[in-house]
Amino acid sequence: MAKQVLPGSTIGVFGSGQLGRMFAIEARKLGYRVHTFSPDSDTPTGQVADIETSSRYDDLDAVRNFAASVDVITFEFENVPSATVEAAAEFTAVFPSGEILHTTQNRLREKTFLSTNGFPVAEFKPIKLIDDLHRAVGKLGTPSVLKTAGFGYDGKGQTKISAIGEIESAFSALDGRDAVLESFVDFEKEVSVVCTRGQDGEFAHYGVIENDHRNHILDISFAPAAVSEKVFNEAIRIARDIAETLEYVGTLCVEFFLTKNEKLLVNELAPRPHNSGHLTFDACVTSQFEQQLRAVCGLPLGSTDYYSPAAMANLLGDIWESGEPDWGAALGDPSVKIHLYGKSEQRPGRKMGHITAMANTAAEAVNAVGNARNVLAVQAKLLI
Repeated sequence: MAKQVLPGSTIGVFGSGQLGRMFAIEARKLGYRVHTFSPDSDTPTGQVADIETSSRYDDLDAVRNFAASVDVITFEFENVPSATVEAAAEFTAVFPSGEILHTTQNRLREKTFLSTNGFPVAEFKPIKLIDDLHRAVGKLGTPSVLKTAGFGYDGKGQTKISAIGEIESAFSALDGRDAVLESFVDFEKEVSVVCTRGQDGEFAHYGVIENDHRNHILDISFAPAAVSEKVFNEAIRIARDIAETLEYVGTLCVEFFLTKNEKLLVNELAPRPHNSGHLTFDACVTSQFEQQLRAVCGLPLGSTDYYSPAAMANLLGDIWESGEPDWGAALGDPSVKIHLYGKSEQRPGRKMGHITAMANTAAEAVNAVGNARNVLAVQAKLLI
């Protein structure tokens, strides 16, 4: 039986970035209070939350005080130390569980979980020593991809090995960190399934979302993805089976490679709302963030129906290179919505916001967000 945490209660959030900001907006719409905990201050989440605690994750006294002040805790940032989660769980429920975070915040543990449970993944080998890497490249061949086991995102900690002669430099770049070598996947496209599982096992999903990346950072997402019915059904089945196997509670993103022969391979799990699901904030009856709230509070999940096909384009710090962008010009298309995250420092490659649009087709929505962003790029004297 799900324990319901009703409106008027306080939701604790570990992490304070843009995912927490959008979660807090949805929580406050339903009458909840939000308390965010992270090492930073004046954060995207903190600007919207009722309370912002700025403290290190390893300050367990501060963690316990935080946990004692809230009714349930969830995450917008998964790389929280296990000791932090354990300390918080002494006082209140934490979703998803610390065990799930322990699995998903390390590529080797995650891929071992997936392969052990029969989920499709690219072939991989664990790497600790240079000899391990030589043997692994010998087995997997080139090209292959060397990835740090922990704390990697947006392509960080990844090196493509295209020839035997690149092994030494690739290993040196690890700087002593454990790693995973994966066989290179010549994929047709990247897709994701954003889904939510409630405390009672109820499951909801947003279909299959198609993703285009640039410089390892998500560039544009759109739904529905241009995939066959067979691929659609298989992607949803895999995502649901992963959520069930983990006994997951909350919103989860399963990222896939889709090969040219329509084989799906799980690339990564994100135990939280996901960048590719941002379009649900405007395009769906219930956004991925409200769904996260409903799940962790033991409430029934909402409808995931789309009002229409939709697309999302990320806005990176490069847009600000020549000063404040001309937001009015970008909003010239009435179908366009702009979401900015309240970050004060604009750096190249840093996610500062995103644009969404809805249209009669996914292609039209992609065109709308691309055109709106290009207006900003031209104004910033950039070519995106």
